[in-house]
Amino acid sequence: MYMFCVSLSDSIAIDYKSPDAIALESVSAHLHKSLTADDHGLVRAHVRGINFRLLDCRQKIPMSGNEERTFIAIKPDGVQRGLIGEIIKRFEQKGFKLVAMKLLQADEDLLRQHYCGLKDRPFFPGLVSFMSSGPVVAMVWEGFNVIKTGRVMLGETNPIDSKPGTIRGDFCVQVVRNIIHGSDSVESANGEINLWFKPEEISDYTKCQDSWLNG
Repeated sequence: MYMFCVSLSDSIAIDYKSPDAIALESVSAHLHKSLTADDHGLVRAHVRGINFRLLDCRQKIPMSGNEERTFIAIKPDGVQRGLIGEIIKRFEQKGFKLVAMKLLQADEDLLRQHYCGLKDRPFFPGLVSFMSSGPVVAMVWEGFNVIKTGRVMLGETNPIDSKPGTIRGDFCVQVVRNIIHGSDSVESANGEINLWFKPEEISDYTKCQDSWLNG
């Protein structure tokens, strides 16, 4: 089944689903108008004075050079408190795309590699022990400036310093239970994604909303 996002204006979007293999002909017949496609799989038509812009979701729209990926992990306290859905909702509503996710019980070897930059800190053993005490949700999110924006959405490491409206500002009170981790740079994001995910576990796909978010 092929799905086309049909926009009637800048603020209205509806989905048109075609069940047959010749999706463009089907949509053309429905609209009683021939359609033309450009190089990016975008289909345009002019019907009854309304400009239609149809996005074929089978096509991969080239990403901007500023597109990037970040690693986000919901810690055991966030999982136990039932905040998985709330956190995912915030990233989705912001406009970022989830390209990988799994629930797992991280072992200490994985966590020592993940937090290797903190290995000389006195709280390191306790951090590893806590992070291995229950399941975590590991995710990869994709989007424009997602690393920096993701960190802003998380809030400060210490919830006391986090503003209301951020994840930690809304849901945390103690730095030792700050429920979520996010990459702080392109380098750390690449390292963390490669540490937690195999290449085949990361999906590469286009969402119909991408053109409305990024132009």
